[in-house]
Amino acid sequence: MKRLVSFLIIFTTLLTTALVATRTVFANTEKKGTSVLTGVVIGPNDKPVPRASIMYQSSAGSAAHVVHTDAYGHFIVTKLPADNYDLRASANGVFSDWEKNITIQPGQTRSITLHLIYAKQMPKGSIVAGKNTSGTVTAANNSAASSAK
Repeated sequence: MKRLVSFLIIFTTLLTTALVATRTVFANTEKKGTSVLTGVVIGPNDKPVPRASIMYQSSAGSAAHVVHTDAYGHFIVTKLPADNYDLRASANGVFSDWEKNITIQPGQTRSITLHLIYAKQMPKGSIVAGKNTSGTVTAANNSAASSAK
């Protein structure tokens, strides 16, 4: 009889532990969400960009995640929780502007196009590390001297 009671206690403990663990696993999958974000990355030449990186994070500042476009410049992010997201694409050192506060509702599929743009050119005569692009160096007393090249 003592063995039967011990067996029942151990069996009940193991069964309870298994049920709690299963519930925890299912609870974590529910946090993933049901929303989908799809899109395409377009390069400066107005063509889709294969293997571009898309960084996304919730607007609240959660950890950033990265996905990549396929051979046709398309990407998809599944199982997102409903939230506001910030996105940015990059490829070969060229970036898109940040797309901020993209709202995704529960179960919604949202599509977005990200355009890669070159950094703006510096205007002529702008100063770079104490030297301006016109070829003169400005001294601390605002006098100009020819720069040696």
